[in-house]
Amino acid sequence: MTGSVAYSAKRLFDGEHFHDDVALLVRNGSVAGLASLSDVPDGYALHDHVSDLLVPGFVDLQVNGGGGALLNDTPTKDAIETICSANARFGTTSVLPTLITDAPEVRDAVLAAGAEAKRAKVPGFLGLHLEGPHLSRSRKGAHVEDFIRPMDDADLAVLTKAAGTFGQAMTTVAPENVTLDQVKALVAAGWKVSVGHTDCKAADAKAYFEAGASMVTHLFNAMSQMGNREPGVVGAALTSDTVWCGLIADCVHVDPLSMAIALRAKQGAGRIFFVTDAMSPTGTDATEFILGGRTIYRRDGRLTLADGTLAGADIDMLSMIKLAHERLSLSLADVLKMASLYPSQAIGAANKGHLRTGADADFVLMGADLSLHSTWIGGQCCFSRT
Repeated sequence: MTGSVAYSAKRLFDGEHFHDDVALLVRNGSVAGLASLSDVPDGYALHDHVSDLLVPGFVDLQVNGGGGALLNDTPTKDAIETICSANARFGTTSVLPTLITDAPEVRDAVLAAGAEAKRAKVPGFLGLHLEGPHLSRSRKGAHVEDFIRPMDDADLAVLTKAAGTFGQAMTTVAPENVTLDQVKALVAAGWKVSVGHTDCKAADAKAYFEAGASMVTHLFNAMSQMGNREPGVVGAALTSDTVWCGLIADCVHVDPLSMAIALRAKQGAGRIFFVTDAMSPTGTDATEFILGGRTIYRRDGRLTLADGTLAGADIDMLSMIKLAHERLSLSLADVLKMASLYPSQAIGAANKGHLRTGADADFVLMGADLSLHSTWIGGQCCFSRT
């Protein structure tokens, strides 16, 4: 819908607070404010459905694929569009399509595709996340070891030149293969640097944070753990007041008790936010797919290599919200923040993840049982179950 429209809700979450019996006022794709249902301003057309719950669209900073498309296999604008559309079915309105460790020519194709997607204003496309190839071999997870390598001057030049051409820029790197000076250069160019797939010590992680790294990729997974004498990346991240932590809260990648401990620890400005680490099967019935020439099997809520190594997650953001709300006994406000407000703040997308005046009109209409009715991006319906 275009023009000025009021979307009525019995309950609305604006990203921080709940409001009862209000309407979200949308004008030309942006939030114009809130109004009581009995006092909608003249000039606003009323949307024909009063939803039980209206919430900000979800923001996912780690999405490898969806709808049958995997960015590594098809580094194109069309694949990005497929990935964004597939995840919108589950309420995600802002996506960082993510490239897993691959060859330089694939990286370059993804950067070009991201720039094209930005020019085309692909709905839901927020930017890119390069997860690798400058990682630690000892913590490679499902990444192809042959492609893992140190960052050199040519790599740094490509990344600094590309920054700003495709929207928000995020890269996961490891101290084993990226220097502090390279981190500083990436941050200065506009990249959000995240520590991940590393076996480094806590002191190394802290040095990275001081150099400008502001995030940790999928907390607990593929990183040095917290021990009694060496806190590792986990300890460094949990004791930082400013570093943001992505978390795959599917109760497969991380035990619920470990998640509860982390959530108690992270109470500063840098919080924990949800990521799905979704792969190509999201939104499909596929039972297997190929990653780096290897078959990934989809079984019992898991995506694994033949040897059992986890290879992404078989979960969408809406399911993660429900699971965390139920299994972790987190309030609805908290899980919604972890799916929208916190990731938008972590990546620096000021107009995403909330419904304050001036924000992009990205929102989800839901039932009282958290069932999804429709997803809206920029005031336009991009998915509806009716």
